[in-house]
Amino acid sequence: MSGLLVLDRGRTAAALEPAGVLDAVGRALVAVARGEASVPPRIAALTPTGLLGAMPGYVAGLGPAAKLVTVTADPEHPGRSFHRGLVVLFDEHDGRPLALVDAESLTAVRTAASATHGALALAARPDLGRVTVVGTGAQARAQLTLLAAVRPTALVTVAGRDPARAGEAAALFPGARVAAGIEEGVRTAEVVFCCTGATAPVLRREWLSPGVHVSSVGGSHGPELDPGTVRDAALFAEWTGAATEPPPAGAHELQDLAPGRRVTLLGSVLAGDRPGRGGDTGALTVFKSTGHAALDVAAVRVAYDAALARGLGVRVDL
Repeated sequence: MSGLLVLDRGRTAAALEPAGVLDAVGRALVAVARGEASVPPRIAALTPTGLLGAMPGYVAGLGPAAKLVTVTADPEHPGRSFHRGLVVLFDEHDGRPLALVDAESLTAVRTAASATHGALALAARPDLGRVTVVGTGAQARAQLTLLAAVRPTALVTVAGRDPARAGEAAALFPGARVAAGIEEGVRTAEVVFCCTGATAPVLRREWLSPGVHVSSVGGSHGPELDPGTVRDAALFAEWTGAATEPPPAGAHELQDLAPGRRVTLLGSVLAGDRPGRGGDTGALTVFKSTGHAALDVAAVRVAYDAALARGLGVRVDL
């Protein structure tokens, strides 16, 4: 078949089968950790209200792909932001563009997949136990949808500033409850997913019980975790640049770490090359996601293969 396969937002979302994305993202994380992916640091042009980022990457067997994405503050809702853009998948042999898909839905699902891998690899309990999702926007909803697919027996709480939006998000995970506030939701959690557009910390160290795992995926505009949480945690990330590159490529929370502090790559844990929590059930672990183009490659490949199999999308000649 010739031409570029184009998937609109709905068809992109339909093609991102949760188990397939989770598996492909795991492969990509391992490839990054083992130096088997080619991904330069993200670059961005700054605008008065946000940024335009460019994220190319290549993972063997999945292909080269590139994402153009805007992150723009929502002027009507402080603390929230829009993530919009496009992802293009190319043939790894002859360079032909194969697919053009919606970046917003793809980014939400692949980010949820990396956060979920962090929790499954680093949480004290394989069933995750008591889980709190902090946030009520698109990323929190993607996280709840993925959790419902892969850990439906978890005891899930949703915490946010807006009770009505928290209730709407909680409906995506059958049986989830809504917390009265973020602190109340976090204090009883064994796993916390932070999925916000925060410009200042929404999580405090004193709220966290011994043995908690935190997967933090927000923070394009500022830190989502407080310094105490970062200070006391064993730290994990998708790539070394999360700590060595300045934002927006690196994480706000991982800048200027104390001498001797080390960030372990999550892919090394998934591959069995490095330990995760180990036997310390009382340790605090944090997976800090900054987003990574290798994960976009993984997700767009899943969407492309599923679209071909199911006859989704339209073809155009370029």
